Amino acid sequence: MTDAETPVFETNFHIHMVSDSTGETLMEVMRASVAQFEGANPLEHLYALVRSTRQLNHVLDEIAAYPGIVMYTIVNPDLRRQLETRCMELGTPAIAVLDPMLATLSAYLGRPVASRAGAQRSLDAEYFRRIEALNYTMAHDDGQGEDFESADILLLGVSRTSKTPTSIYLAHRGYRAANIPLVQSVPLPEQVYSLKNPLVVGLTASPERIVQIRRNRLLSLNEERDTDYVDDYSVREEVLHAKRLFAKHGWSSIDVTRRSVEETAAKIINLFNDKRSKGA
Repeated sequence: MTDAETPVFETNFHIHMVSDSTGETLMEVMRASVAQFEGANPLEHLYALVRSTRQLNHVLDEIAAYPGIVMYTIVNPDLRRQLETRCMELGTPAIAVLDPMLATLSAYLGRPVASRAGAQRSLDAEYFRRIEALNYTMAHDDGQGEDFESADILLLGVSRTSKTPTSIYLAHRGYRAANIPLVQSVPLPEQVYSLKNPLVVGLTASPERIVQIRRNRLLSLNEERDTDYVDDYSVREEVLHAKRLFAKHGWSSIDVTRRSVEETAAKIINLFNDKRSKGA
């Protein structure tokens, strides 16, 4: 049997994430890592704000009851030692997720690591910044809202160019993202042409791809009638109109035909950072 024919078996396993803060970092690292292994299904156990021996003893009881992999971000040396010793006794792999990064930064910066549990104040500020960005983004989705000047990023594009999912992804990264659909018969709000603060980005895609997505959308709604919404010529005119608009006003544009939402967002963030670094 060749590698291509080798069956992939589902593997369920326990993974314990122990943090002296919110545990968000551990969760993101764990899920990004497990995603690289086809068929791996983690049974997640998250223990947040673990800062006392009593709390840690409860965690250790759970690890003993459900053996698996342990990931942790604990800065208190006594708690770390207790966790590591018990995991060794249980024969359980334990990974200090931030240690390689902290060691590298410490060597590069020439200063020791500050043993602050979770650096909680900055973590809280970052958390609330993302929540505020998400609230703004949801209130300014699909042309809603009026205060576009306070956006970090404004996305423009014809229907089905992933404006909403890209905006929400950006919001989860802490960027206030608004989006407005482009419809040839509907003018953009006048304020869009005089915005100073936001980075304005146009999203485009091949007409063929847009038609395909729109047809699938209509089918999911049990709508089978052909309209200009899925007419090849009309869609080509929409896309051409959008490209001309972006070029006329000097707005950056991104073709999302073969890009995932994550790739599109990464490109937008790079453009945003370039704009800020130039002071524009």
